Amino acid sequence: MNIAIVAATPGEIHPTREYLTERLYLKKNSRIEFIVTGVGLMHTTYTLAKAFSEKKPDLAIQAGVAGTMHPFYPPGMVTIVREEILGDLGVEEDGMLRDVFDLQLAEADIFPFSRKMLVNPHQQILGKSHLLQVKAVSVNEITTSNSRVHQLIEKYGPVLESMEGAAFHYVCLQEDIPFIQLRAVSNLIGERDKTKWQMKEAIENLNRELILLINNFLG
Repeated sequence: MNIAIVAATPGEIHPTREYLTERLYLKKNSRIEFIVTGVGLMHTTYTLAKAFSEKKPDLAIQAGVAGTMHPFYPPGMVTIVREEILGDLGVEEDGMLRDVFDLQLAEADIFPFSRKMLVNPHQQILGKSHLLQVKAVSVNEITTSNSRVHQLIEKYGPVLESMEGAAFHYVCLQEDIPFIQLRAVSNLIGERDKTKWQMKEAIENLNRELILLINNFLG
């Protein structure tokens, strides 16, 4: 099996890379490739589209940190994202978000979208992990205001927010590549006091689950 491990930044997957390098993790008929896309939807879309046009993996795993919309998903918790939605592609009018589907600039149920969502259909793959499956929203600008948090929750009901997840889902769906997205919570969305963030713990937990998942797939 050929697996592509995808992350926005090198630091998010550094422990896994070290772990695999130390063990010379190369099983017969198996290969692991690391793809660092850069931050944001644009960088992720281009980098993955280019990489996958040259060599399609059997499985793509995106691993990264995320903010949470809800305090009952505490920092350090690791989840699987099953559904992604674009959170800032549209316009704000009269205090309300109107996305491209509301504006009739895109069809909410034309592939790869389903009810505006980019849904991972690979339940057998998702079931390889014990982690909770959640809905996430992707944005180009990190949400910092309570009013925008409430807008996103009311409109889409996401649990997590990242800057790359929707692009990962979009490219994998378009290219027909089985995929799974892991996200570790680093902070509560809107809270900019970084002394309250748990980035170190989030990355440690993320990589522990990522390594377990890789070993699960490769046996």
